[in-house]
This record gives sequence, C-alpha cells and structure tokens, in this order.
Amino acid sequence: MAKPRLLIVDDEPGLRELLDILFRRAGYDVTLGSGAKAGLALIQSEPSFDAIVTDLVMPDGSGMTILKAAIERDDTTQVLMITAHATTEQAVAAMRLGAYDYIEKPFKNDALLAAIEKALEKRALLFENRALRAEVRGDDLGLVGTSEAMRELRTMIRRVGPGPSSVLITGESGTGKEIVARAIHRMSPRKDAPFVSVNCGALPSALMESELFGHERGAFTGAHQEKRGLFRAAEGGTVFLDEIGELPREVQVKLLRTLQERAVRPVGSAREVPVDVRVIAATNRDLEEEVREGRFREDLFYRLNVIRLHLAPLRERPEDIAPLIEHFLQRQREVHGIELRLDEGARAALLSRSYPGNVRELENL
Repeated sequence: MAKPRLLIVDDEPGLRELLDILFRRAGYDVTLGSGAKAGLALIQSEPSFDAIVTDLVMPDGSGMTILKAAIERDDTTQVLMITAHATTEQAVAAMRLGAYDYIEKPFKNDALLAAIEKALEKRALLFENRALRAEVRGDDLGLVGTSEAMRELRTMIRRVGPGPSSVLITGESGTGKEIVARAIHRMSPRKDAPFVSVNCGALPSALMESELFGHERGAFTGAHQEKRGLFRAAEGGTVFLDEIGELPREVQVKLLRTLQERAVRPVGSAREVPVDVRVIAATNRDLEEEVREGRFREDLFYRLNVIRLHLAPLRERPEDIAPLIEHFLQRQREVHGIELRLDEGARAALLSRSYPGNVRELENL
C-alpha cells in the first residue's frame, strides 16, 4: 500500500526538519516546501497531496494562499494550519475556506499526528462516497467496475489528472487504455483543449514523423502544402500516443527532443515551433524489456514513465464483468430504442468466460 503523501510548508528550517522526521517515522511520504512560493510551486507541479501542513504567516506569503491553491487543485486534499499567530477570526476564515483543522504553536507531536490521521480518514471517506456514487450511476470518468483495482484506478486518475506530468498507461490489449487517457484529460486543466489520439502502430513508418511533427511545403515528394502535425493540432491539450512501443527508433529520437525542448521541428524545416501539450502514452508491451533488448530508448522511457498506471486484465477482476454487461446492454438500449435483456443462461455464460481480449472482447460479443 502506498504511503500517504504529505506536504509540509514552513519557512523555519528547524520546524521543517522536526516535522519531516516526525511524519517519516510515522510512515508518511513527506515533501518539504521552504515557504509559501515553494509550497505553491509543489502544489502546482506534483500529483495531488493527501494532506498539507502549512504555517499561516510566512515572509513570502500566507498559508491561506496555500489552502486556496490546494483545494482548487484537489478538493479532497486535507489542509492543517499551524501558527503562533492564532486569532479567532483567522481560525474561522481558514475553516470557511476548507481547512480541516487549525493548531497553535507550540503543539504536541501526538496531537499533530492524530489530527493528520483523522484528516486522512475524512479524505478516504470522500473517495469512498465518490466511488459508491460512480458505481451506481456509471462513472464521471467513463470507467465501469466495482473491483478494488478499478477503485484504485479512479483514485489515481483523480490524483494525477490535474498535474502536468507525463503518464504511461500499461495493460493488455482491450483493457481500455484510451478511456483512461481521456479520463486523465478530463480531470486536467487542459480539458477544454484538444485531446489528440495517435495509434503509433497504425501509422506507416515513412509518414510517422510528418504526421506527428508536421512538414514544410516541398519537404518531400507529394508535400504540396504545409502540414501542422498532430502535436501542434493538440496545442494546449493532450497528445495520447497509443502503442508507443511500436514507435521506430528514429522517431523515438525526435519525440525525446520534443519532450525535452517542448518544441517540434517539422520535416524540412530548420526552425523549432514551441508546443504546449501533455503527453500520455500507452503500451501492451514490457517497455523495460524493450529497453534491455535495445528496441526502445532508455532516456525516452524515463521521460514517459513519470507516472505509471496499470490496467488489470478482466480475468483478474471478474466482479467487473456484471457491471460491464449491464453498461453495454444499456448502451444498446439507447442506440436502438428497445428494451434488451439477457436470460439467465446467456448471463451465466458471459460471466464464466475468461476474456483473453478483455473488455473489448466482452463489448463485441
């Protein structure tokens, strides 16, 4: 089980070190911010924290700013304010903004640990309630299933969605990797910008560089006009690179440079064009093995594998089969406008299959 992620924001080095030791010994994954500006940068750049402990008054800003930014990023993050400058008005203001609790210095370590434990219990209840509602009505992420694997996946999508980091989605064919990629996009600040899906295995090798990065007019035979390319088409949004393991080595080099420089160089051009996109990649291959065998660049792998989400095959989560059957039946009812039901024999047969083709196989039966 992953350790709870805790951000500590305080301008006093001694207190930061004390809290770091205290919470690490208690089993937390601790990140330290040396002041308000550093804390804001971490909130904006890191995956959502489970809880934040922040000072109220700091030389470069206020804990209230930390509180607002944390809740705006993820309203389930629990924020605990600590300060030597407590007043009733400040306490009320913090609670109204959504702070979980407010503790005055000097504080007892046991009391602080207990407060964070209770804050995390509240966060867990929020997630549990959301998951239960999602199971009943379908899912605001487009995911269907009641298994523990699906609950953990929903939690991770909501955690990593708002961040800027690249995501690598792994899993067998038919498990729904593009659905997960679209869900991450919908949870991100880029949700109103384009989501561009690219099947790397379907693009001809000779055209792949041009399709991804564009080309200049006259760059090669048949290039009668300029082409922007899919990265530029996704400006401000998300590029989903499905079956990334199929990417030829020569295109891997270009992709790595694009990720490093945040710019593309169209075929036939000497200039680089800045691009602002988030990259989500997916594969059904073992990319670590591909790296060992020299078929996939190690540096590109690490650029893509900042955050990894794994989709379990359907045979490992059989409790999801029944909700998926109902989901697909309901979709057909809406398309055809007729009532569709399965008799008990047909339902039993569907529930007993192993589904080597995973969710796609079930959908197409």
